[in-house]
Amino acid sequence: MISNSWHRPAQDAPARLASRVETVRARQGFRAMPDKIAEHYEQHAHAFDAERRKNFVERGWLDRFTLAVAKGGHILDLGCGAGEPIGRYLVDKGYHVTGVDTSEKMIALSRTRYPRHIWLRADMRKAIMARNFEGVLAWDSLFHLPHDDQAGMITRMAGWLQPGGAMLFNTGPARGEATGQQFGEDIYHASLAPLEYRALFEELGLMEIDFVPDDHHVGGRSVWFVRKGH
Repeated sequence: MISNSWHRPAQDAPARLASRVETVRARQGFRAMPDKIAEHYEQHAHAFDAERRKNFVERGWLDRFTLAVAKGGHILDLGCGAGEPIGRYLVDKGYHVTGVDTSEKMIALSRTRYPRHIWLRADMRKAIMARNFEGVLAWDSLFHLPHDDQAGMITRMAGWLQPGGAMLFNTGPARGEATGQQFGEDIYHASLAPLEYRALFEELGLMEIDFVPDDHHVGGRSVWFVRKGH
């Protein structure tokens, strides 16, 4: 861990100072990582799309989610990418899809593939919706936000959800921050503690339907499935 470099024994004063400088730089770099998420996905838009089109591990969860959303309903997909595979799945099932993503290239692909649906290039934390939705998804997207932004984003998601609507998103299994690797680059992830998510649900009138931490069916993601009360 980064903090270990603060406690190395038998260093002279210049070495200790250099160690502390490197630690501060590392921490500053880590804290800056969430702001680089949009740049990362824009740079690797076509490579990401190619990988996602081959990988649909979340289908089982989407099958459950769509059973809770009325046929022909409106679903909001936050972090929609290029509309594959989730957008295609929802369109094929007859839902009206509104997708939000920061990547201009991926939104352009979504608009080309599914022109009858709505695709918005926006930061989900700032997006403005013209309607509410029967379902809200944030698959592999919410966990790129820092802790405080996650709490605020779940509040926004609940506000966009119609009474009785369903919400599906994934996180980590416990509170923390982590660095993953994608296309040879570091990429930021964060999660609140399950108790923190549940406190938000109670405050926002959301009912937990299921939570599976480290679900091996979806590559170890921790998945939340909730509904809004009537």
